[in-house]
Amino acid sequence: MNKPSGQIIAIASGKGGVGKTWLAITLAHLIARTGRKVLLFDGDIGLANVDVQLGLTPKDDLSKVFYSNATLKDIIMPFVPNFDIIAGRSGSGNLASLPAAKLTALKEQLAALTASYDFILIDLGAGVEEHVRTLAAVASCCIVVVTDEPTSLTDAYAFIKLCLSAEPGMDIRIAINQSATLKEGQKTYASLNKACINFLSMSPPCLGVIRKDGKVKDSIRHQASLIDRAPHCTAATDAATIAIKLMQK
Repeated sequence: MNKPSGQIIAIASGKGGVGKTWLAITLAHLIARTGRKVLLFDGDIGLANVDVQLGLTPKDDLSKVFYSNATLKDIIMPFVPNFDIIAGRSGSGNLASLPAAKLTALKEQLAALTASYDFILIDLGAGVEEHVRTLAAVASCCIVVVTDEPTSLTDAYAFIKLCLSAEPGMDIRIAINQSATLKEGQKTYASLNKACINFLSMSPPCLGVIRKDGKVKDSIRHQASLIDRAPHCTAATDAATIAIKLMQK
């Protein structure tokens, strides 16, 4: 497979409920606002919700690719200028049991799409299942979203450990979400980083801390992008810091 021309960035979490999908949407929208062309791929196979968070009703989704001759290119849906979406298949858990050959084909098609985009963001499913790690492996960078909950930290560590076992050179970075303050967020990162240094002999860099912000829940409740509803709020500003770092990579 030729080296992709655009960057593929996977966004993962060890557990659900940490704001992974929200961050994927927000980063994609922020990058698109700079004039770069972005594709958000909903890779949460079986429990997809990018379209739900944005109030969209996709004409086609991943099931069309899995169960017909359609390709990923055939099911791309424009959202706003420079920001396209490939919808997952919500409520069909059986897709999480896809055979390896289907996942491999999916990876190859994603890599081919980098010729048309500056960035492809993959919103991975929560957890450490094989299909999640398989999709993470196609990315040039994997962002692990973490909160200060002990289960989030332990599950994030487990995800990092399994990914590095399969792909020792994987570029893993950390984003702390829903933090009370920037200082508290740095403490959360320090806890995870310490475990990675002690037991994995590696130190994943912190991309940034996103503070807790009521505007996030408001945007999700209204099924709208935060960048449309409250582009200058605290969470949007914190996410913008991360987006800038990604664009400088």
